[in-house]
Amino acid sequence: MKLTIATRESRLALWQAEHVKALLTAQGHEVTLLGMTTQGDQILDRSLSKVGGKGLFVKELEVAMEQGRADLAVHSLKDVPMALPDGFSLACVMEREDPRDALVSNHYANLAELPQGAVVGTSSLRRVALLRALRPDLRIEPLRGNLDTRLRKLDEGHYDAIVLAAAGLKRLGLGMRIRAVFEPHEMLPAAGQGALGIEILSERADVMQLLAPLAHSDTWLRVAAERAVSRAMGGSCSMPLAAYATLQGEQLKIEAIWGDPEGRIALVHAQASAVVRGVDAAMILGEHIAASLKAAMARAGAAPAPAEPEPL
Repeated sequence: MKLTIATRESRLALWQAEHVKALLTAQGHEVTLLGMTTQGDQILDRSLSKVGGKGLFVKELEVAMEQGRADLAVHSLKDVPMALPDGFSLACVMEREDPRDALVSNHYANLAELPQGAVVGTSSLRRVALLRALRPDLRIEPLRGNLDTRLRKLDEGHYDAIVLAAAGLKRLGLGMRIRAVFEPHEMLPAAGQGALGIEILSERADVMQLLAPLAHSDTWLRVAAERAVSRAMGGSCSMPLAAYATLQGEQLKIEAIWGDPEGRIALVHAQASAVVRGVDAAMILGEHIAASLKAAMARAGAAPAPAEPEPL
């Protein structure tokens, strides 16, 4: 079968699309890539939450599928809005790479070594809130752009350290830039972090069928629960929210954290576990966690509010 993959043109996005292309080619399909620059890639001077949110990273790819120019789109799952537009489906979730956050610095080996007042770059309000809880004495400054741009800004001396997703660095062969990784108990990952999702038109049952061998059921269960938390907390509006699930046998455990990026309110936690045997059950558990988190936030005097999309 001839297939065209729509992809953003950042180096990481192209790596992800090439990875899927190689797997589909091995199945005997003829695959080409359609590289596109999205609005999310173009707007670098404003917070994405103010100009359209995560959907800016996927809209052009969806239009290409609607117009018949592409058959599927490969995304970093955390860039995918929690509710897809009518007519589109998440057809496949692939095996997760390292979901943790990573500290990258040219001078300091870990967060504890950073001196008081050191400048740390990130545009994720989740990371801002969790960093403030760990080190309230640091200066946290905005950092936009693709992965290579962020590393360049670090190397030019604009930051003492930056925080990135470990998965992207490892996929591009840049694991040596990682000075330390944050374990989930230190910095809980974002929903879907490290996982790849493949989006198609809902009517394309043929494409859905050929993608089935690429799906990873354990990862799909975990991220279904995580994304259900985010959806229940505000849908496609992003917020300073972490949600991370682990699976042992059929026992799915999920933890979520809401944080105040200004550090005025202590971190709000919720966690639960249950036996799950399918995506629907995983989503129900995620919704339960969201309800618990909202109740805990109310007790703390906090209220959910839109915030930044979760960058790499």
